[in-house]
Amino acid sequence: MRQSAIGKPAPLGEAALYLPVKRFFEKSGFDVKGEVNGCDLVAYRGDEPPVIVELKLRFTLTLVLQGIDRLAISERVYLAVPRPPRRARGLSPEAPGVRRLCRRLGLGLLLVGRRSGTIAILEEPVPYRPRRSADRSARLLDEFTRRTGDGNIGGRNRTPIMTAYREDALRCARILAAGAMPVKALRAATGVADAAAILQRDVYGWFRRLGRGTYELTEAGHAALGQFAETVALLAASSEAAEAAAA
Repeated sequence: MRQSAIGKPAPLGEAALYLPVKRFFEKSGFDVKGEVNGCDLVAYRGDEPPVIVELKLRFTLTLVLQGIDRLAISERVYLAVPRPPRRARGLSPEAPGVRRLCRRLGLGLLLVGRRSGTIAILEEPVPYRPRRSADRSARLLDEFTRRTGDGNIGGRNRTPIMTAYREDALRCARILAAGAMPVKALRAATGVADAAAILQRDVYGWFRRLGRGTYELTEAGHAALGQFAETVALLAASSEAAEAAAA
């Protein structure tokens, strides 16, 4: 035997995972059998739903897809993998993202010790019921309803996102393009309640303060009107429609 191989644990194959997992469930009173209708391990206890365990040497997409398929048979499905070496490449079953994925899919996750064969339960196979965030849901609806038209292409990167805030800033910029104006008059002309805050924060560099409560449009603001011409046209049409309805 070569010197470099001394003291290294033997490779752990999928078959070697079977016995530790089998013993783990048998200690809890399950009757366990391997390779049942394509399932690596099946365990029954009384009248309970069957437990299905899929064994793999690494946490992979293939293993996850296997587990999802087994959920059509039983709601109690575990994925079992050996504890990876410290410097192992690929997805670690202990990574928070991996554990979160298993929880969301309703899959259990078992970690098998390489030397000891001990089993650690990282996740239980329970139905995932995410806690809904009323605040985030309200913000989503508010952003959706405040936007005029659809100024974005979903999935596109490296282009400015047309948000409700940017639309309000463009409403202000469109009016200021004709000349400087006090905030109070601008608020009345645009209907933007937060006009003062938008001008003061000047997130996009479009506005310049001339005096107390009075602003003008910068060169960047004029350029923005051209850059977002389609949205500006929609905002103008919406404003004209609102004025006609109020008349």
